[in-house]
Amino acid sequence: MKSVIGIAANQIIQSVDVFNGNHVSYTPQGFVTAVQNAGGLPIVLPIGAEETAEAYISKIDKLLLAGGQDISPDFFGEDPHPKLEETNRNRDLFEIALIKEAVKQKKPIFAVCRGMQLLNVVLGGTLYQDLSLYPDWKVKHGQQPTQPQFATHGIQIEKASSLYPLLGEDYRVNSYHHQAINKLAAPLKIIAKSSDGIAEAIESVDAKQRILGVQWHPELRFDIESKEFNLFDYFVNQL
Repeated sequence: MKSVIGIAANQIIQSVDVFNGNHVSYTPQGFVTAVQNAGGLPIVLPIGAEETAEAYISKIDKLLLAGGQDISPDFFGEDPHPKLEETNRNRDLFEIALIKEAVKQKKPIFAVCRGMQLLNVVLGGTLYQDLSLYPDWKVKHGQQPTQPQFATHGIQIEKASSLYPLLGEDYRVNSYHHQAINKLAAPLKIIAKSSDGIAEAIESVDAKQRILGVQWHPELRFDIESKEFNLFDYFVNQL
């Protein structure tokens, strides 16, 4: 029986000139393909009403949270900083409801980039709205214009973690974020950091609540770097 993987979707508005402003629910193809290659059955969960989260989570085996917009800062008690970028409150509310239901129903969660940050917020943590607010910022965490298939900075992984058997102690990642974990939520622990101390991966303190989050984008490199695929294989088949 294939594990059913619910991937929380994003939403864009297509060009008015070409597509008349058509609204599209989507997730990056890399997530879909990686889950399929790992033997999972991916299902995209479109942004919807918060009260539908319970039904969605009950129909899947595991939840995957993708990257995307900044998180609305009022969810962690702050006003918007001048360097805050695009937010989507409907997406925030829906994914918050999904996370709460997944925790309640004891469904495993794999969270990528924004997904990792939102997970931290939902469980009681806070974020740096921009890395310029982090006093020890020394590493370029947004690698544009370098292409995503290239890893650009190193991370150090804790030996007593779920990541260590998959990636080793020293690993290099791609990087596309200007926000980061500030106060860590109590149910979580940091299992990887960059050289300037930014949280690069987290997991649950309680082994019974199976949670893994990474700050980089394995869906953009899994087809050329086998260790990135290891993350999806672990999520679909073990987490």
